[in-house]
Amino acid sequence: MYVCICNSVTDKAIHKAVAGGVRTFAELQAKTAVSTCCGQCTSCAKQVLADALSAQPLVQTISWMPQLTAA
Repeated sequence: MYVCICNSVTDKAIHKAVAGGVRTFAELQAKTAVSTCCGQCTSCAKQVLADALSAQPLVQTISWMPQLTAA
């Protein structure tokens, strides 16, 4: 479905942007130009962004692991 008619941004484009690393509405606007013209789509675009973010799998990265030593 079209979310932003002014800039031809679809819900699929928003999901693709999130899959590509977009995490904030400002990043979404920069990537897709959604809601940068008349602004009528802002609430819908934010909802689709939230839905897309919640559909992303959680990736846990261990950046620090304590060294275990035998006592």
